[in-house]
Parts: sequence; structure tokens; C-alpha cells
Amino acid sequence: MEKVIIIRYGEIFLKGKNKKYFENLLEKNIANAIKKYDCRIEKSRTRHFVEGFREQDLDTILDTLTKVFGIHSMSVAYKMPTDITKVASLIINDLPDADTFRVTVKRADKTIPLTSTEIACEIGGDILKLNSNMTVDLHSPELVINVDIRENKISYIYFNTIKGLDGMPVGSAGKGMLLISGGIDSPVAGYRMAKRGMQICGIHFHSYPFTSHLAKQKVVDLSTIISEYCGDFNLFVMPFTKIQQSIHDFCREDFMITVMRMIMMEISETLAKRKNCGALLTGESLGQVASQTLESMTVSNSRIKDLPVLRPLIDMDKTEIIEISQKIKTFETSILPYEDCCTVFLPKNPVIKPKLATAVSEYNKIPNLADMIDECLNNIEIIKITNAKQDVII
Repeated sequence: MEKVIIIRYGEIFLKGKNKKYFENLLEKNIANAIKKYDCRIEKSRTRHFVEGFREQDLDTILDTLTKVFGIHSMSVAYKMPTDITKVASLIINDLPDADTFRVTVKRADKTIPLTSTEIACEIGGDILKLNSNMTVDLHSPELVINVDIRENKISYIYFNTIKGLDGMPVGSAGKGMLLISGGIDSPVAGYRMAKRGMQICGIHFHSYPFTSHLAKQKVVDLSTIISEYCGDFNLFVMPFTKIQQSIHDFCREDFMITVMRMIMMEISETLAKRKNCGALLTGESLGQVASQTLESMTVSNSRIKDLPVLRPLIDMDKTEIIEISQKIKTFETSILPYEDCCTVFLPKNPVIKPKLATAVSEYNKIPNLADMIDECLNNIEIIKITNAKQDVII
């Protein structure tokens, strides 16, 4: 019998006449995620199957698939031509150790005259004949033997189900530009929007020599981890030193963070539109720090002309965010002690509820700002991350 991986989707079921588009996109994402392995992908109605892989690659393929959004669950299964009289004899030597068992049957092939319950009884009886040490327990069995009889005269037998990430296939909900600083929050924001099907790219503001090359590499490493969930990831690194120095030289100390956020949003929208992104994404959580009050976010949004700003963490507390960052393995990288540009020239008492008029007045104090923004946009470093490999394009 051939060993295969059954892949099931969840929310895609709700897409009605558009379901095929989402199914095909999920298949494309699965193929892209496991393309380095020698295997093939087959499809049968609401299932995808990974077949032809080497046994030694099974665990790593499964680990990779647990990071593909749109997958509800998976099972490692034995594939065989449908013949219920042979199921027990073919699997008896591969059964996990257990004293009690139950057989559960799903019968998509309606040409078989027996019901699912009758088929389960036949297979269960055959197993008892071959292994007299096992007994049937329909309520709390140690082992559930699942038999999935498909309409194409093929059956799949499996014993366990692996939970997937659910969500929607990446690429089904447009493209977003993630402002990624190197902290805990922004990678989690990117992950959550990718789960809703959004393709993600990133923008990072780098203020060398005020921030080190290690700080930039930290962001590159975080982007690489995110790419395991959302696929190919382009990181745009903005040279922000001159602008940040000017903010320090010409703006009120308590408004420096506010003005910096205004300029970051302005630059991010310009770049996002050039890269055909439909939204900006941030890791802001309401009230977490001074720049994340309702008033501060309103002021920073004032420089946005066309695109929506999505804040998927807006109602989450730090504990919830940390739990997700630990789950997706960005936490340990995020807490590395390298300063990002948001901590450079940090005022002792940043304004918590800035007035828009005052913020605009401080913004307008910066000489030649438009030229510096153009210079920033014309000197982007692009880091392309494909299959967790980083390529720098100047």
C-alpha cells in the first residue's frame, strides 16, 4: 500500500460558486511550499493528496504543511483500491499499539450497497479475527481506524488527524505592506493578515549608524520566519537617518515620535501604491504605548491619502500577542537587544493625546522634508526572501 497525506480544507467550503478559485490557489500554495521534495499533488473533490514522497521526508513535509493557511487538517493514510474484504489484512501489521478500537467509515462511493455502519462492522469483525487481543469500544477507544471510501474506487485508511492553521489561502485577499520594526507585535500582525489570505511584503525604517546592522538583520530574520507562513516575502529597507536626525533637530521633543510616525505612514503609503498593495498593516494595539492611543493613531493616519490602515492586533493585550509570537517562533528573535529606529532619540515624556493641528505644525518645521522623502524612496534596499533564503537587491 502506498502511504499518502490527505489534506482537507475548511472555510473554503463556504465560497459557493467561487470555491474552485480558492481550491486551485490552495493547491498552488501547497505545491510551492513543498516543491523541494520529490512528490506530487493529486485532487479528488474536497481533498488534496500528497503522494509519491520518500518516507524519510514525511515528517518535514508535514511540518511544512502545518504552516500553509487554508488547510484545516491532514492525515497520513494508506491508499488502496476499494475492497472492504481486504482492509483488515492489509493494515493489521501497521496498526498502532492499542487494546481497544473502533472503525469509522465515510462512504462517498454510493455504488457500494452496504451502509457506512455495515462496512465498519465488517472491517471490525475481520480485525478481531486477525488479532484476538483487541476488543471493540465504540465510546472511548484507544485507537480509531478511519476508512475513507472515495467515489473514484480508491480508499484511504488512517489513524490520526493533524490540525492545520485554517484561514484562507495566501493571495486570495489582495496584498498588504507591513510596517515591521523588529519588535514582538508587527510579525504577529503580518501572520494574522496572511491567515486571512493577504499576501504580505514589508517595509523597515533603518537609521544607521543610530541603529546597527544587527538590528536590520534581526528584521530580515523575522521576515524569513514570516515567509514560512505567507510565502515569498519582499522586505524594503528605508534609509531613515537623515529624516530622523531632522526630526530631532527641529521638532518638539514630546512630538518627535508622533511626527516620525506621520512620516513613516506617508512613505509607506507611497511605496505601497508603487508595489500594488491595497493596504498598510501595523502591529499597533490600542493603548499599548504613547504612539498607539486613539489620538496618536488619528494623527499618524492624517498623512494617508488613499489606502486603508489595518491593525489586526488593535484589541489584543501584550500577553495574547506574545503567545502567538511564541507559537510562530518569532518571539526569541523579536526580543534580541538591538534597538530599532523607534527607540532612537526616544523622548522622556512623549505626547499621549496629540492635537492634529500641533502635530502638523511640528511636521512643517522640518526643512526640505519632501526632498528627503524622495531620497529615501530612491535609495531602497530590497531583500527578497524565497524558500527561507535571503537575496539582497540594491
